[in-house]
Amino acid sequence: MTFSLPDFRRKWSCRGYMSAGAAIVTAALGLSLVLVDRAEARRQTSPLDIFGIGAPRPRPAVHSARIPLPRPRPEEAPKAPEAAPAEAEDKPSRDRPSPDKPAEAAAPPEKQASACRLALTEEIAIAPSIPDIRGPGACGGEDLVRLEAVVLPDKRKVTVKPAAILRCTMASAIADWLRKDMVPLASSLGSTISDLDNFDSFECRGRNRVAGAMLSEHGKANAIDVRSIKLANGQSIGLTDRTMPREVRERVLHSVCARFSTVLGPGSDWYHEDHIHLDLAQRRNDYRICQWNVWDPLPQVAPLLPAERPEEAPPREVAAKPEVKPEVKPEAREGADEEGVEKAPAPAEKSAAKGGKSRPHKPATKKRR
Repeated sequence: MTFSLPDFRRKWSCRGYMSAGAAIVTAALGLSLVLVDRAEARRQTSPLDIFGIGAPRPRPAVHSARIPLPRPRPEEAPKAPEAAPAEAEDKPSRDRPSPDKPAEAAAPPEKQASACRLALTEEIAIAPSIPDIRGPGACGGEDLVRLEAVVLPDKRKVTVKPAAILRCTMASAIADWLRKDMVPLASSLGSTISDLDNFDSFECRGRNRVAGAMLSEHGKANAIDVRSIKLANGQSIGLTDRTMPREVRERVLHSVCARFSTVLGPGSDWYHEDHIHLDLAQRRNDYRICQWNVWDPLPQVAPLLPAERPEEAPPREVAAKPEVKPEVKPEAREGADEEGVEKAPAPAEKSAAKGGKSRPHKPATKKRR
């Protein structure tokens, strides 16, 4: 069945007024004819449709797959445990959070110990680990310990007073210094080490406590200030004490300058006149600073009081006291002078008495006032 535009115009003339019903019938008839033509075109394959796009594709046949069923349970098999009661199912387990209670935050993984921490055992030092410090600015550090004591090879302990908060590497360097260098020095003095005087360790501050200065190694827990080392016999090795022998202080100087990257003492600045600063600061090309002048001992001052006189010393001679002449009044001086002139021996007599020679006598004359 074909439909063309001239036939439509001949049968349904549009010159007059068309009714609404005729227009609806015409539109429905045209739509049905178009759908019929498209269906016939799909059934007949077009010669130009090489790839078969216009032709309907047949659907593949659906085959039902056989699902294997489990084998029946043998009679001699043990019985399965009975199911838990419904009340137990309603209770939330510890691992599974309940809707009323939110799940707890997972615990952070434990931090692995460093190589220094594994090497710094209780046979070397009593230094428990402490949490990392995050202070203002760049203050603080990681892998920190609280150095309480150093264990010597003979199992004796050198107490650090007060306990120092240091990095593990710095604490290990202090322990090696005491065990390998200071123990032989104390043995040469006839004793052993008992205490280490810790003047300062971790403190979040600038260098020399100057406002606005660069961050000190103390703020990084990488430095310690030492004033003295006390021995078991009560003696104390003052590192800046000028009364100590110079040889002892020089041995300490050589040992610390070989082990630490920074050594500051007397002569570096007036901040380090009474203690020694030690740290392990990292610098370019492994640059080191060792500024410590070992001053000579102070000169011995003579005692204020004289030494006691020995008993076998001869007695001291006491000098005769000079006679004090009484004062003479002016009125009596003239008479006294006359009497003195008369009573005074002549010079000739004195010379005669001494040498035996006589000189001419001169008359005494009265002096005018």
